[in-house]
Amino acid sequence: MNKLYKPLSFTRGPAMKNRFMLAPLTNTQSHTDGTLSDEEFHWLTMRAKGGFGLTMTCAAHVQANGQGFPGQLGVFSDDHLPGLTRLAKTIKAEGSLAIVQLHHAGMRSPADLIGTSPVCASDNVEHGARALSTPEVEQLIEDFIVAAERSEKAGFDGVEIHGAHGYILAQFLSPTINQRDDQFGGSLENRMRPIQEIITGIRQRCGADFNVSLRLSPERFDMDLGEVIQVAKDIFAAGEIDFLDMSLWDVRKEPEDEAYKGRPLISYFTELDRGAVKLGVAGKIMTQADVEYCLDAGADFVLIGRGAILHHDFPEQLARNAAFTPAKLPVSKEHLEQEGLSEKFITYMSRWEGFVQA
Repeated sequence: MNKLYKPLSFTRGPAMKNRFMLAPLTNTQSHTDGTLSDEEFHWLTMRAKGGFGLTMTCAAHVQANGQGFPGQLGVFSDDHLPGLTRLAKTIKAEGSLAIVQLHHAGMRSPADLIGTSPVCASDNVEHGARALSTPEVEQLIEDFIVAAERSEKAGFDGVEIHGAHGYILAQFLSPTINQRDDQFGGSLENRMRPIQEIITGIRQRCGADFNVSLRLSPERFDMDLGEVIQVAKDIFAAGEIDFLDMSLWDVRKEPEDEAYKGRPLISYFTELDRGAVKLGVAGKIMTQADVEYCLDAGADFVLIGRGAILHHDFPEQLARNAAFTPAKLPVSKEHLEQEGLSEKFITYMSRWEGFVQA
């Protein structure tokens, strides 16, 4: 039990007071222009008050055409600074680290939402997406870096680069989606170049104590598990990030790839030499036994998603009662309202089968 509440230090910036990080969660609560709403402010700061050692925003888009869902938080304009500044200050006042997740949906941006065709590493007929030109890829990298500078100006402790779940950086990583023949396509080294250039650019242009992290997902969305393991190895070896966040869908599952079955998916990442870089995992972590399983497997911390939606004070509940289990699904709208979810967020959660009572 004690290890769950021991501080975790990073190479750069302040330590996290415990091993609980709020996962970056889509909540559709911000204004249409990407500015922070009172509803999203309330939802996030409640989690900081509830004992999370680090509170991460939802995916915040770095270009207007990278919006992935309605009501998404933006970080592509100085118009977003007042809301971001207010949010960072309040999260940090609660003793939680404040992190913005930087995102671009790429081909997963709905055309009717962004008002134009979505973009991708390569033309994609299924999504009606067009390939970015080489100068446009360079501009995308620049806009991720500028968004990090903007986040630092707002007072955040750091940023997480969203390279997971089939969004644009994962589209570049995918050996099937990415069919480019320039320096951003072909070899794995080329396909991970956007991620590496974003990390390097943030390191060069943000402060020495600014926390930089990366989220990866090892499966689905045309990803190759062996390649994702290699990306993680290379990222650890470079030592330019402070933590790697692996979104595993389920921390106890075996890989889907037949060649890797026979052991837990988590083990392929916890066994890597990671130097000073910390490793966090996400995926159906709902009880103390789940948290301890992850830490015993070699992870440094856990990211809590559904448990944090159901209970704003998930870490404090576990600290008080090791046998605590989250509310049984489906839950009532009233329960979610008490936990800080607005009508918009509850409507979004109603799309998750069996989560909200009819």
